[in-house]
Amino acid sequence: MYKEMFDLAGRVAIVTGGSRGIGEEIAVALSEFGAKVVLSSRKLEGLNAVKERIESAGGEALCIPAHMGKIESLQAIVDGAMEAFGTVDILVNNAATNPIFGPTAEADEGAWDKILDVNLKGIFFLTKAAGAVMLEKGKGSVINVSTEAAVRPAPGLGVYSISKAGLDMTTKVFAQEWGPRGIRVNGIAPGLVKTHFSQALWANDEILRFATSKIVLGRMAMPDEIAGAVLFLASDASSFITGETILVDGGAMLS
Repeated sequence: MYKEMFDLAGRVAIVTGGSRGIGEEIAVALSEFGAKVVLSSRKLEGLNAVKERIESAGGEALCIPAHMGKIESLQAIVDGAMEAFGTVDILVNNAATNPIFGPTAEADEGAWDKILDVNLKGIFFLTKAAGAVMLEKGKGSVINVSTEAAVRPAPGLGVYSISKAGLDMTTKVFAQEWGPRGIRVNGIAPGLVKTHFSQALWANDEILRFATSKIVLGRMAMPDEIAGAVLFLASDASSFITGETILVDGGAMLS
């Protein structure tokens, strides 16, 4: 009975930012538990490598390049999923950007717009597009990948922290509005994870020492340690959870 709760056979999952890092591991995990996966990011080359990884393990995947900051390209992700697989059951909003690192007061309008367009606006409109499919059948799960910096601002990541705090409220708003119609909307908030995206943090010895000193487990996470929380929220094992953002931070918020 409980093993079956995690079974995703017959379901279709969209994973943005699926070409590497946390997104890649999420896609692989969902596939391993039976989901057909639609991979999206800006560059097709990286997506194809993940598609090959999934297919070599017996899974099924589709690649659809798109830019989260370009609203007109987001509907194409949902349309492609519908054309190939006929439905959308799971949406993982993982794609994010942070082109600046430093004092927030030094951020210019261009950086602000880019970060908010990708990390918040794009997610809002992709969720609307995928949600339209889920609402029609009265079932679905949306998972937003946030960050611990949305709860406690991280030095040098001010605008990014602001965008993710907005994402956490987006999770709650959609959860409240769509819950009565069978759609669950949740999030996960990773701490420091060793990915290309976070390299500016862990590649700096001083920053890494400071960051890990605040983590109860005494180390940063690897991408595959994040995927399990998404698998849980995507599956029926979390059928009575909505509107929550789960910290996956190694206990950093305890310090």
